[in-house]
Amino acid sequence: MNESRPTRLCHLGKQTGNIGRAIGRLPLVGGRLDKTLHEKAAKATDPAGPGVVTALVIYLFSMRRVWRFKRMLALRAKGFAILTDRFPQLAVPGKVDGLGLDEAATGSGLVRWLARRERRHYEWMASHKPDLVIRLTVDLATAVARKPDHRVSSLETKIRDVERLTFGGAPILDIDSALSADAVLDHAKAAITGVLEQR
Repeated sequence: MNESRPTRLCHLGKQTGNIGRAIGRLPLVGGRLDKTLHEKAAKATDPAGPGVVTALVIYLFSMRRVWRFKRMLALRAKGFAILTDRFPQLAVPGKVDGLGLDEAATGSGLVRWLARRERRHYEWMASHKPDLVIRLTVDLATAVARKPDHRVSSLETKIRDVERLTFGGAPILDIDSALSADAVLDHAKAAITGVLEQR
């Protein structure tokens, strides 16, 4: 992309998974902390909703993403082409770059207020439709082989959820990740070149 115009790579993930896995690898206390984090994450999806502290942590991770998104838009306004690894979406809540809090949960007033604020931020981010989404499709065996540090159940859920993402009607190119790396890159480059030539 840099060959045709100045380009910047922007990371828009929350990084909660990487942070959690790093904590889990800490000597002595890692296993216990990892278990506690997973219990709190499970409470976040409980119909009763998360507690105030858990909700605040989820909200702060979302705000970190909002800050990165604003920085990305500033670069775009300066004429840079933007390549992101992820993109905020509203179709599927949770782990695949969706809302972390559910405003309909029966938590405290503060938790519901945080959920409403998070939703407004996500609606704003999702209103900026990407020019192209490149989505790698993957079967479970391949995903497990490539991400051995992830829980199998988590990978199953992500595979199912990623198929449901629409990104507000943005053009989506599905590429089979079982193809060779060269073939995947060739498909992606051809699609990107087509978008850049239209701009």
